[in-house]
Amino acid sequence: MGFANKTVIVTGASNGIGRGVAKGYAESGASVVLADMDEQEGLLYAEELKNNGHEAMFVKTDVRKEADIQHLMDVTLKTYKTIDILINNAGKALFKSLYELTIEEWDDMMNTNLRSVFLCSRAAAASMRNNEMGGAIINLASTRAIMSEPDSESYAATKGGIKALTHALAASFSKEKITVNSISPGWIETGADLIVDGGMTRKMMYEE
Repeated sequence: MGFANKTVIVTGASNGIGRGVAKGYAESGASVVLADMDEQEGLLYAEELKNNGHEAMFVKTDVRKEADIQHLMDVTLKTYKTIDILINNAGKALFKSLYELTIEEWDDMMNTNLRSVFLCSRAAAASMRNNEMGGAIINLASTRAIMSEPDSESYAATKGGIKALTHALAASFSKEKITVNSISPGWIETGADLIVDGGMTRKMMYEE
C-alpha cells in the first residue's frame, strides 16, 4: 500500500475529479479527508469508502473562507495527527462575455479557484513543516492557463495564477521539504454542469 500511514486532504472531493483522486489515494492505503461544500454527497461518499475498507472522513468546507480552511486543518490533525498531502482541487468554471461579467462574479472566481489555493497551501504547510518527511502539495490548474477560448477570461486568469503561484510556493517551501506541483487537465467529462453565457449549461467540463 503505497500511501499507508499518510493523510491526504482533497478539496472539491464530493464530485468529479476530486472524487476520483480521493478514491485513488484511499485504495492506496491513505487516510483521506474529503473537503467540499456538498455535504450530502460528501458524507455519502466517505461512508462508501469506509464500507469498502478504507479510512475516510468528510469535512464541510467552503474554500473561499479562511475560517473553514483552518477548521479543515484542525479537524484533520485532531483525527489523524498529521497532514502529508494536500490536493488543491476545488474550483468552478464560468464562461461569460467579458462585457457582461460582473465584478462579483470575477471576485468569486478568484476567491474560489485561486485565493483558496494560497490559503489551503499556507494552512497545510504550517503543519507539514513539522513532519520529518515534509509534505506534498498538488494544485489543479488547467490547459486553459496557456490556451484559451472566448469568454473564459475569469477562468483562464485563475488557472494561470495557479501555475504561477505553484512556482512561488515551490521555491518558498523547498527548504521545509515540502514539494509543490501543478497538473493541467484538459476537458474531462465529470457529469457536473458548466455555466456558460446566457445561463445555459453543458456537461463536458474539467472543473471539479
